[in-house]
Amino acid sequence: MFRIGQLAKLLGVSTDTLRYYEQQGLLTASERSAAGYRLYDKQAVDRMRFIVRAKEVGFNLKDIHELLSIKIEKQMHSCEEVKTLTLQKRDWVREKIAQLSMFERSLTLLASQCCGGDEPANTCSILTALEDLDDIHQ
Repeated sequence: MFRIGQLAKLLGVSTDTLRYYEQQGLLTASERSAAGYRLYDKQAVDRMRFIVRAKEVGFNLKDIHELLSIKIEKQMHSCEEVKTLTLQKRDWVREKIAQLSMFERSLTLLASQCCGGDEPANTCSILTALEDLDDIHQ
């Protein structure tokens, strides 16, 4: 049995993270010690490892709830469900990467058009360009 601090250290997460996962229904202490400490068994450790790995590859808590449901009742679900969830997450990541790439290109363009000198910003090309963008969106 592990106390919350021991489990946190073992998995490289904070005790606050473990408490948060408990609040979200992802984890439950196996029992409490006589002193009231949360105690976790090997099953809880394995569950937390699964959660940590799922977070590391980009799944959010909603996704992890779904994956855990499938994991618990494997006979009631198909590999197709897991793959679909995984591909949806991949597509979401690709969309975010495309957005970030667009932001990077825009920022590079803005920066390249600025002299970067020490003169007053009254005629700063970046500020002017951003003001013009506001005019377009109104």
